[in-house]
Amino acid sequence: MMVEFEKMANDPKSIYGKNKVVGKYYNIRGIKMYTEVYGQGQPLLFIHGNGGSGGNFFKQVPYFLKKYKVIIADSRAQGKSADRGDSLSYEMMADDYAALLDAMKIDSAYVVGWSDGGINGLLMAIRHPQKVKKLAITGANLRPDNSAIPQELLDILMPVYVGLKNKPDKNEMENGGYKLVRLLMEQPHIPLTDLQKINCPTLVIGGDHDVIREEHTMEIYKNIPKAYLWILPNSGHSTPIKYADEFNRKIGEFFNKPYRQFEIGDKLF
Repeated sequence: MMVEFEKMANDPKSIYGKNKVVGKYYNIRGIKMYTEVYGQGQPLLFIHGNGGSGGNFFKQVPYFLKKYKVIIADSRAQGKSADRGDSLSYEMMADDYAALLDAMKIDSAYVVGWSDGGINGLLMAIRHPQKVKKLAITGANLRPDNSAIPQELLDILMPVYVGLKNKPDKNEMENGGYKLVRLLMEQPHIPLTDLQKINCPTLVIGGDHDVIREEHTMEIYKNIPKAYLWILPNSGHSTPIKYADEFNRKIGEFFNKPYRQFEIGDKLF
């Protein structure tokens, strides 16, 4: 399933995520984190989903590099950022990205997260609020249960999870796959009280036929003080790919404009 997603999320003709000219490794918290940077301006960090890579944002980089310093990176234990340790958590990855900005001498950045990257973005805003100017997330979840994810998807993932969990003497590839599917099945666990601490303006995005229930996306939106909500019609989980032009434009507008605080009278217009 993750392999199929990776094929869909990457354009084989794209240089992004595999550009040897700009690719660079940073020593971050015990790993070498692979990173590429494009353009100049305010820093804009993109965070990919489970089993993906920075190259998943091949439809975003060309648009945003005209105005921003675009940063794409491979999360811990994914892409080119190898990690042979047994443990993996969203909190670890959020801390990695905050440390990456420190290593790049960046005080704060705009952040866009897709799927697991959205979870990482939320945790960055909770754990490292000074690092996030504004946050846009799509297809994120707070819990790994059927209040957030349809039971049909959990039923598909469960045999893979159990099979890898119970397999003795896993090889390196199987260990890597187990860490990622275990992440999906056992995490995250983000309480609503933590969401309520997020102080940066946040754009919460989902598809109306996403693998994340739309009511769960609404729950995230309702618990972030300065949040907007955008549900794309006729859309699944891959909003940055299937609706790239509209996705880029809406996020660009969100970053460009100050957050609007609605009073009761404003809600009429």
